Amino acid sequence: MKQNATVNKQPFQYDAVIIGTGPGGEGAAMQLAKAGRRVAVIERHDSVGGGCTHWGTIPSKALRHSVSRLIEYNTNPLFNAGDQAIHLTFQDILKHAGAVIRKQSRLRGSFYARNDVQVIQGEASFIDDHHISITRKDGSVEQISTAQIMIATGSRPYTPTDIDFSHPRIYNSDSILSLKKDPKSIIIYGAGVIGSEYASIFRGMGVKVDLVNMRDRLLSFLDTEISDALSYHLWNNGVVIRHNEEYTSVEGRDDAVVLNLKSGKKMRADCLLFANGRTGNTDMLNLEAVGLKSDSRGQLKVDENYKTEADNIYAVGDVIGYPSLASAAYNQGRFAAQAMISGHCPASLVEDIPAGIYTIPEISSVGKNEQELTAQKVPYEVGRAQFMHLARAQIANTQVGSLKILFHRESKKILGIHCFGERASEIVHIGQAIMQQEGEANTIEYFVNTTFNYPTMAEAYRVAAINGLNRIF
Repeated sequence: MKQNATVNKQPFQYDAVIIGTGPGGEGAAMQLAKAGRRVAVIERHDSVGGGCTHWGTIPSKALRHSVSRLIEYNTNPLFNAGDQAIHLTFQDILKHAGAVIRKQSRLRGSFYARNDVQVIQGEASFIDDHHISITRKDGSVEQISTAQIMIATGSRPYTPTDIDFSHPRIYNSDSILSLKKDPKSIIIYGAGVIGSEYASIFRGMGVKVDLVNMRDRLLSFLDTEISDALSYHLWNNGVVIRHNEEYTSVEGRDDAVVLNLKSGKKMRADCLLFANGRTGNTDMLNLEAVGLKSDSRGQLKVDENYKTEADNIYAVGDVIGYPSLASAAYNQGRFAAQAMISGHCPASLVEDIPAGIYTIPEISSVGKNEQELTAQKVPYEVGRAQFMHLARAQIANTQVGSLKILFHRESKKILGIHCFGERASEIVHIGQAIMQQEGEANTIEYFVNTTFNYPTMAEAYRVAAINGLNRIF
């Protein structure tokens, strides 16, 4: 039976209240509840899960999966031997995404119920550092008291004031999920992770896509070869990429959207998706009441224990910035909850956090890239495996892509894994597991000496390892 422990002697209703039920809030709530704390979470939407479940990670990846399967069907002569391609509307694939969202939300809701965590629906704002005001949808207001508080309110798309996002043809990465009509053309402004993913999705549906990038190459944090592979694949599929461009204005018209660029170019399409940055959801919290102030991106400063400048208030997830990943936020919530209980974090995020980018095909990487190792003058070597040479890829008709292993020439230590192709986000974890081993256990020779199931995509590690070791002389 749970202990009915309290953090201190004061008569608070709760030991801890978490604002937000995304991955960070959920991780914290579960950790605190299992430690015997009286916990409540505040969620302003109708169901739990946060932006990750309802507008971000889950719906976009569900959309991507459906479009990827559509492409696979239309390009595989076994299923579609004729000349008539199958077409799905955006609403068709949104139905699948909606079903996944509902399943995820019900599942996440059951976690709170099973662990006796009270879910309070409403908009939270601070009264002081121990009292929170909650405004419900019907306008009624409730106040609750708590010993400790965690801010896990996530983020929302950045929406500059000079663009009219109420126009029916202008969207951000949240509102695009309410798109009712199939556009024949779309401009995507912002070629980061979200912009690149949606460029793949819309192009896979046969929509004409113009992708506007403010930098000189796509996803510049990636290994250059992987970034170039994505650029080529998008270009080869008909996406027009415009680098080093910035907008001056956006005109929403009755029949189209016109994007005016600083270079003097004008672009016209059926609709515009603005996908350039995100803002932390802190402006509605009345932070002044507890002596906190967010930066220009709505983010809060925290220490190594995820504690803000207010002694009893913690923050995790997108509201504290990097790495702004759902996977990392869950662990941040768990670690911060342990700090709330004991006063310090017993663990921290791993140094090498894997990146998963759900373009078509996927991209995933962990560790150093070639540019970084070259700049640091590390004597590394490269092992490569092309998917087209793998039996499993030939069977599944997923031959686009490759796996690249970077390793130290002398110690054979794995320094980075970079993968482009179908299931890349799954494949990368095999390399990550070996990279995390201590001492001599981290070696590329593991992949040569172990036995893989055959045929599998994992076999790419053996092929890449042999390829790399053959380069050493």
